[in-house]
Amino acid sequence: MATDSRQIPRISLHDWENRKYEIQKEIMSAAENVGFFILKDQDTPSKADIEEAFAASEAFFRLPDEAKGNTPFIREQNTGWEKRAQIRPSTNLPDQKESIQLQYHRRHDQTWPKVDEQIPDFHKTISGFMEKTQVVSMRILSCLAIGLGLEEDYFTKIHDITSNEAMTTLRLLHYHENETREIPDGHIRAGAHTDYDFLTLLFQKTGEDGLEVCPGRECYTSFGTGDLWTPVKANTGEIVCNIGDMLMSLSDDRLKSLFHRVRNPRTGESRKARHSIAFFNQPIRSAVIQGPLKKYPPVTAKDFILDAARRNYAQGEIERLDAIKNSKFQYPDNGQPGIVLSANA
Repeated sequence: MATDSRQIPRISLHDWENRKYEIQKEIMSAAENVGFFILKDQDTPSKADIEEAFAASEAFFRLPDEAKGNTPFIREQNTGWEKRAQIRPSTNLPDQKESIQLQYHRRHDQTWPKVDEQIPDFHKTISGFMEKTQVVSMRILSCLAIGLGLEEDYFTKIHDITSNEAMTTLRLLHYHENETREIPDGHIRAGAHTDYDFLTLLFQKTGEDGLEVCPGRECYTSFGTGDLWTPVKANTGEIVCNIGDMLMSLSDDRLKSLFHRVRNPRTGESRKARHSIAFFNQPIRSAVIQGPLKKYPPVTAKDFILDAARRNYAQGEIERLDAIKNSKFQYPDNGQPGIVLSANA
């Protein structure tokens, strides 16, 4: 597929306290006119914090599947480990990756892996990283609230990650290497999708490219198939941000939720594994989602996520059952194909 040269805005958070109103205007402009933007020079999480989180994530994915499987994916809670189990409606085939989803308020229960013996301080590192990422997330959300004419703390009040109603999720991701294994025909690392959430913060590692975006709901075909895609370069320490469907709805479509994907390596590119970390900001379950113009009827954040999952995966579920029935696909390391009804696509 073709790519274009559209620029993703890059915004410095340096000297936040003295520049926050200048930064607010830049963030709002990027959210309204592009839908993706890149943050740099933030004080938290620092580049060292990000590198530490990546080291813990990579150590987790090096564990045997049997160990990772002790924290299985729980669909109702949107937590746990999955491997090649997320089928995108855009491909109707499993993404070529594995991931574990974690929620801060559940950090002391069985939904977090008990791996500190194998990975010292895994729990401390990842929970601390979530706390630091929450800080920068709330700064961005306050900027967006001001830009939409709302009180500065309008969004931050409904994004309490310590609440028992919290839905914000950290996702550690490992896209499998292609040096010793082939990618099955038709599969890609992550099929085209929009995020269901409010705001996504993505951390990437230098040299591990593949993320691409296209104009989302303004594109000409389903899931951007055949449209132009813009590469988003991976740089350790930077934060790639995108608007989710929920915030697009709450802004009465003023802010843009874009289709994005992780493509396979091209000829001449590295075929090593790719790692990323996504922080999906989502309001507490009971928060009411409706914009000031009331373009859409009010709905709770919980029901918004469930409705989005049903819409997006209805066809995918049909394909999944058909695949099982007719043995169309074989997944020797994962058993039968399945669907991760992730709140964050």
